[in-house]
Amino acid sequence: MTEPGILQIGALAAAALLVGVSKTAVSGVGAISVALFAAVLPAKQSTGALLPLLLVGDVLAVSAYWRHADWPALLRLLPSVAVGVLLGAVFVARVDDAVMRRTIGVLLLTIVAHHLWQRRRTRTANGGTDTTGAPQGRTHTDCGIASPGAPAARAQHGRALAFGLIAGFATMVANAGGPAMSLYLLSAGFTMLGFLGTAAWFFLIVNLVKLPFSVGLGLIDTDALTLDALLVLAVPVGAFLGRVAVHRIDQALFERLVLVFTTLSSVNLLR
Repeated sequence: MTEPGILQIGALAAAALLVGVSKTAVSGVGAISVALFAAVLPAKQSTGALLPLLLVGDVLAVSAYWRHADWPALLRLLPSVAVGVLLGAVFVARVDDAVMRRTIGVLLLTIVAHHLWQRRRTRTANGGTDTTGAPQGRTHTDCGIASPGAPAARAQHGRALAFGLIAGFATMVANAGGPAMSLYLLSAGFTMLGFLGTAAWFFLIVNLVKLPFSVGLGLIDTDALTLDALLVLAVPVGAFLGRVAVHRIDQALFERLVLVFTTLSSVNLLR
């Protein structure tokens, strides 16, 4: 791994801080962490160095929001995510850094475009009322969403399959599964706490599954762990800031921030 300079270490420390914020408040800023690591380090090395920091953030997020997880939603996602992780591992083994980075950028922008199209279609169906991406007829609770009817359940399973594959692939390739998962949860109508609790458990499980693949592919080595030792304390600081901020952010602003940060970070990955 190339030795980063002082300015680069500063950028990586900011990225580690944002890891904590993303895990406990606005998950969309996690894509900025991915982009900063990829800007300072080669894409494959950046993926390996970021994963242990994400795991630290996952543990902090689960400790904060474990009560709010929607386990049926998680169980719908995990099979297709596992397939996506396996496809991502094969992809990482076969392509170079530039192809990997740009592929993730295209995937993320496609997801954002789909979500905006879905919101526009829902708003049109409701006579111009903005439902902030939640399907009509869902009852919001702090722990997730109410059980849908049969047609909605089929659509829900279809979304879980598609988003699970994308999230699994993207998280294995570049730790960039957050935007796919975020947009899936937004489209499913989760409230903020349901969103954060479900995402916390999801990424703790998935990142633990990714760990042996990342070690086997050579993405995590002693250089990466040495760098992480310099950065790890920034993660709980960011998590604390996120916990303070999360109750000051309303649902509509929360969703807009997720979309804006995802889009900006995705465009950066296309360079």
